[in-house]
Amino acid sequence: MYDIEKIRKDFPMLNNKTMQNKPLVFLDNASTTFKPQCVIDEINRYYLETNANSHRGDYDLCYNMDVEVSKTRETVAKFINSEINEVVFTSGDTEAINLVAYGYCLDNLKKGDQILISVYEHASNVLPWYRICELTGAEVVFANLENKRVTPNTVKEAFKKYKNIKLVALAHVSNVLGYVIDIKEITKIAHANNALVLCDGAQSVPHMPIDFKDLDIDFLTFSAHKMVGPTGIGCLIGKYDLLQKMSTFHLGGGMNVKFNKLGEIIPLDAPSKFEAGTLNLSAIMGFRKAIEYLNNIGMENIVKHEKELSSYVRNKLKGHDNIIIYNEDATSGILTFNIKGVFAQDEATLLNSKGIAVRSGQHCAKMIDEVIGEPATVRMSTYFYTSKEEIDIFVENLINGGDILDAYFFN
Repeated sequence: MYDIEKIRKDFPMLNNKTMQNKPLVFLDNASTTFKPQCVIDEINRYYLETNANSHRGDYDLCYNMDVEVSKTRETVAKFINSEINEVVFTSGDTEAINLVAYGYCLDNLKKGDQILISVYEHASNVLPWYRICELTGAEVVFANLENKRVTPNTVKEAFKKYKNIKLVALAHVSNVLGYVIDIKEITKIAHANNALVLCDGAQSVPHMPIDFKDLDIDFLTFSAHKMVGPTGIGCLIGKYDLLQKMSTFHLGGGMNVKFNKLGEIIPLDAPSKFEAGTLNLSAIMGFRKAIEYLNNIGMENIVKHEKELSSYVRNKLKGHDNIIIYNEDATSGILTFNIKGVFAQDEATLLNSKGIAVRSGQHCAKMIDEVIGEPATVRMSTYFYTSKEEIDIFVENLINGGDILDAYFFN
């Protein structure tokens, strides 16, 4: 049985009040998520009990830390069904994408080659490709959208239109519209056209079961902080043969077999060759505990709960014509909207005055205004600890929130 009240007790942040001394209703989970006490305790355990470097010593503390890192790598691999040596620790989704950009694309793309993305991509899955194209002479091209999303059909059209696509880089779930794309079918199309696929899993890995091998994608990227884990840690999952061919992004201690006065560097095998310097060890320990927590909840239960909340909030907003919803048919936990005649940041400020935290603006996806026709929107996003009571508070204040100008006095 899915016991939402029991789950919520695990998260200390849910007991907090806002600056206006109101109960906190946190609905910005697409940006980051709260941490359960077990994750907080595990981070503290590093500093209290296991504080040592990894792969830097022959004493017990260091060996124990080596074991902790290996255990987390194994936990991640099982969670998304990859091989252990395909798990590269990064600072998060952004660094993981940049690692592919500079470690693979910089060496393997040339003038005339193309990278296929879409206009709804997050900046992290746009700007690295722009830079790589500046450096290599390659070109960023865009897939058309069908019903506001990339589909296998629009990808097929792109391959017919553009003859030299070498990489398809797409978000599995849009961080603005919340649509889930058929990445498995898109990958089949890309591979049939000799292109690789990078799947930005920042908004999918925390919310649904992901099978790296079954999807057959070449690269998967995600961040721990969006899945009840610590900030400053994430992963690049890459097929091992591709990781072995990639150049190193960072160089330094811990990533090489040897180097000499002639400037020769012999790197370690993947994933170690990508993990120069001291890793974010406390976060790695907390990351493992976060995955264990998610496994205990059950990813299928998370999917079910968020779909129920998605349907619940949309049904409650039906008939309110002054509320413009841009992703009415999305089933994920993301609802993107505006109030007629109200600027997005003003609406978010009003909701904040009621204790409700939502995101407003462009959500780091600054080309999506081409799709929705608005420069800024308000985004409400849920997670498995979001309750229907919180949705009720959100809807009530959205409909009967009062005067926008009152919000600036926080009354």
